[in-house]
Amino acid sequence: MRQIEAGWLLLVVFLITGCGLSAGRQTSPEPGGEWPLGADLSRSFEASERTRPVLEEVQVGDSLCLEFATKPSRRAVGPPDDPDYATYGNVSVVLDLSSYSLEGYDRVAFRIFPSCPGSQVVDLDFWMDGLPANHLILLENGKWNNCTLNIGGYSIKNPSRLRFTAALRGQDLTTGDYGRYDIKDIRFQKTADIPSEKGWEPDYCAVSTAGYSKQGPKTAVFSSAFGGLFSICSTDGKTMFRGRLEPVETSVGRFGVADFSPFTREGEYVLKAGDYTSPPFRIASDIWDSSVLKAVNFLYCQRCGFPVPLTHGTCHQDLLAVHDGVSLSFCGGWHDAGDLSQQSLQTGDVTFALLEMSERVRESNPALYARLRDEARWGLDFILRTRFGDGYRASSVGLLIWQDGKYGTMDDIHTVRVQNNAFDNYLQAGYEAYAARVLTEDPAMQDYLLRTAKEDFAFAEEKFARDSFDKFRFMYEHCYNTSQSQYLATVSWAASQIYRITGDETYARRAAETASYVLDCQETEPVGGLSGFFYRDTTRRSVVHYIHQSREQLYMQALSELCITQKGHKDFGRWERAIRLFGDYIKGLMQYTAPYGMIPSGVYKADEYLDTENFYALHLFPPQDAAERYSVQLAGGVRLDSTHFVKRFPVWFNIFNGNNAVLLSMGKNAAVCGRYLGDDELLDIAREQIYWMLGKNPFCQSMVYGEGWNYPDLDNFTSGRRTGMMPVGIRTHGDTDEPYWPQVNNACYKEVWVTVAGKYLSLLSEL
Repeated sequence: MRQIEAGWLLLVVFLITGCGLSAGRQTSPEPGGEWPLGADLSRSFEASERTRPVLEEVQVGDSLCLEFATKPSRRAVGPPDDPDYATYGNVSVVLDLSSYSLEGYDRVAFRIFPSCPGSQVVDLDFWMDGLPANHLILLENGKWNNCTLNIGGYSIKNPSRLRFTAALRGQDLTTGDYGRYDIKDIRFQKTADIPSEKGWEPDYCAVSTAGYSKQGPKTAVFSSAFGGLFSICSTDGKTMFRGRLEPVETSVGRFGVADFSPFTREGEYVLKAGDYTSPPFRIASDIWDSSVLKAVNFLYCQRCGFPVPLTHGTCHQDLLAVHDGVSLSFCGGWHDAGDLSQQSLQTGDVTFALLEMSERVRESNPALYARLRDEARWGLDFILRTRFGDGYRASSVGLLIWQDGKYGTMDDIHTVRVQNNAFDNYLQAGYEAYAARVLTEDPAMQDYLLRTAKEDFAFAEEKFARDSFDKFRFMYEHCYNTSQSQYLATVSWAASQIYRITGDETYARRAAETASYVLDCQETEPVGGLSGFFYRDTTRRSVVHYIHQSREQLYMQALSELCITQKGHKDFGRWERAIRLFGDYIKGLMQYTAPYGMIPSGVYKADEYLDTENFYALHLFPPQDAAERYSVQLAGGVRLDSTHFVKRFPVWFNIFNGNNAVLLSMGKNAAVCGRYLGDDELLDIAREQIYWMLGKNPFCQSMVYGEGWNYPDLDNFTSGRRTGMMPVGIRTHGDTDEPYWPQVNNACYKEVWVTVAGKYLSLLSEL
């Protein structure tokens, strides 16, 4: 087969045979085992999909072959506002469907054999008329891969063509000179038992597929079609607990709820009701350790500048940040998401979460503690290396390509964003101070981290005194939507972290005075029965919301730190009251997603779009009719009074949607409040966010790959199909307020994101 230069298209007819999938290296799930960890693909969503009955099918077209050269011949150039976010082009193979009548078919099936020498991670995009986006297919190299895609939810009548596309991203260390994909058996199918992709009602039963903690409520949500009795049975068939499904009608529908909270015996069980039997799940006091380890595995696979086995070699050494005549390599930390981008603040967020979690298991699980600590040190190294030492930091880059690691060649990048943001330095100073406090095994590093934290806090104070709140310049950085109230909550929390170590009253005073502004932004009077939420600033024109990234947990972290470190302060009662108010706010929200445990997005004001500065900081790339669509989306929520609504999911307009970071941040708030107040109800709500992630959601899918059951493939060309990867999260259908989770695998709702893994660990550290 003739090899072609990057950017050209090759269409070839070729013969093909049959297929299978594997997870790559299958390893011990122990912290000290061989890494990266493998996953059991027999438990995946795709595996269950391939077993659904096919009622009718038609084969279309001939076999296809796509072959291309991998070595780039020109520089990758992206858009003016993000010039490094580019590939070297795409190559495609197209199949004409115009001669087929395909209306009514709900699934496409095909087989793919990748022959990509030296490529450790391979994937291919599938596109068809009527699909809203490309579908990323994760593949195993050198094997036949059986692939299916549900398309029934798109009302596709007669598509005129379909296309398979490979993005050209340059060469990793081991990548060969060409790639080739053979494709055959392309079939359109009509199937039975089609899984639901939108709405609140589960097809059968929404259960935490990995299991439940011994502590707190244990419930499962059934479709309204179920009634009568349910039982919890051991895996050898013995009935251990019986109950009756409780019929429940809430603002999101009718359901049957199985409550087996009284049952606390540790072990592995199944839930039975009528003809339904759930996959096995555990009840245990250490139920979280497994998913913690898998989350760390995902982060390990996302390491930048490190040779990850079965994934990629040492990468991005020639990715450079330049400031005042000094250059530093921006490799390190973790690739941001399913692409190869990097953001220093997100590395800071994740590093803090790893350290928090390690402290929680220091005594109970020494092996897991050591693994968490090792990964945290990788992040700390990046945080410290990307400081220029004068207040400026290398902050971010958007990236889609592999580089050759050699300086002075075509693919060098010298345009990593560099800036002196007070907010960045405040937040990183807090993380550095926390690390200095807990890294007791390394006194030299402790000393250096404390000195660095004090330096960075001083840089931030100087910048803030001069310029006040930062004018965030780069909308692709996930601090762009930071409100003034969250900003000063961050300052307060960071100051408290340094005060904890130093005892210096300067930091105590700063923590208290900045918290005063934060409390001036809290609603203390009931609005439709709810109070305790925060406004973006003291004008109170807009309530605090998040659509994608979220650092909402900083409110309760800041206030609880003040209460812990300054018990004798004159404002102590005000701080503690604010924590109680916010805890009550969370409790009051839960009725709007019951019987699920997902914390809703929160209270919205009807005219927030008139607060244009805040509105457009939050909603990136808004459509021209953003104000009208904002009102439409609010109407899909719950009206509290003439000017306030509750939204279960955020208001969003564009690709930046998916709510895992949002609900996990709120879960962290619930847990921080619950621990400080000794409030079990809030701790139970925090656990429910984890159960939602593990399958107690309307689609009954685990969003921690390899944990529990029914975990779907996710958008991750960075490291492929990796145990522990987590997506941005469930989105909504159109302008509705109902969940939507189609199989189409694309950004950003199904894109993996290290932020979600970090927030998952941070929440679990409280439980």
